[in-house]
Amino acid sequence: MGELIILRHGETEWSRDRRHTGRTDLPLTEHGEEQARSLPPLLAGRRIVRTFSSPAERARRTAELAGLKVDGTDPDLWEWDYGGYEGITTAAIQEDRPGWFLWADGVVPGDAEHPGETVEQVGERTDRVLARVRPLLADGDVALVAHGHVLRVLTARYLGLDAAHGRSFALDTGTLSTLGTEHGRPVITSWNVPAP
Repeated sequence: MGELIILRHGETEWSRDRRHTGRTDLPLTEHGEEQARSLPPLLAGRRIVRTFSSPAERARRTAELAGLKVDGTDPDLWEWDYGGYEGITTAAIQEDRPGWFLWADGVVPGDAEHPGETVEQVGERTDRVLARVRPLLADGDVALVAHGHVLRVLTARYLGLDAAHGRSFALDTGTLSTLGTEHGRPVITSWNVPAP
């Protein structure tokens, strides 16, 4: 049985500035490209049978620079749709909503391109991803290249937790994590490992 390898894309201007970046498709910064180019040693020796990426350029470019051949993009791997909070920092949101916390308080609706999602809706998307990739793990490792919040939700759902439990799994840009099993039960086998 293989492991699920999850890679968070490298740094973008907005991730560096801690702005919520859902559906806005930003390129990697120079540092983000360096992060992605540093990932291959973490992937060495793994039998990766399939790789899927978010449709976002930042995820696809990270996969490419990490030396992964993307077998397909999966719209269910897009980042959380932050609605009216797209491009805004938590600190700025808290000026109007003191104590606001994404995982508990959610987002406000945005425009037609950013209607917003609940954490439960993100969980439903990640459940679909997991249903598609679990059978592939019988043949080896499967890599998913995507975004911080959606991968945190995916991890919670992989572990059988409610989607909102993703709040417990901090995930930096340009890192690798792995999900596997122990005694037939889902576990985190590594988390938030930076490239050497």
